[in-house]
Amino acid sequence: MSDEYDAMRDTLQAHIDEHHEFLSWLGMAVEHVGEGTMTLSIPYDEKLTNTRPNGGQTDRRPDIHGGVAATMVDTVGGLVLRTKFDYPVQTGVATINLNVNYLRPATGDLSATADVIRVGSTVGVSEVAVESTTPDGETREVATGQGSYRIFRSD
Repeated sequence: MSDEYDAMRDTLQAHIDEHHEFLSWLGMAVEHVGEGTMTLSIPYDEKLTNTRPNGGQTDRRPDIHGGVAATMVDTVGGLVLRTKFDYPVQTGVATINLNVNYLRPATGDLSATADVIRVGSTVGVSEVAVESTTPDGETREVATGQGSYRIFRSD
């Protein structure tokens, strides 16, 4: 089964690189695909940060904009559902609800891991944890989220 998920990881990465300019621009990479779980990553890049012109700490890196974490929650939350489909490529998925809770600023590489909560005939739900690695190497959870997605089956 691992070969099937490795192939899915490679296919998803190629699809992101070739057809999703925004996700590709962010540097999104598919790190892991398994039964009901998936991890995506985005490397730290100053182009993704907030600037704090009048104030803010000058002794640390700028924080990554919260929209990057929200994009990761939305993307991996929908993609992970595909691990439960009989026809992962032919089945469509669209976000119908997204909830993101921010826990602390992200100041390094991001990693988002999603787990399938439930997949029904027309709706799927996933839960996501987003972590960031600090410049000193500590990894901490920076956001959590949950998404509901409409499933468009081709059968």
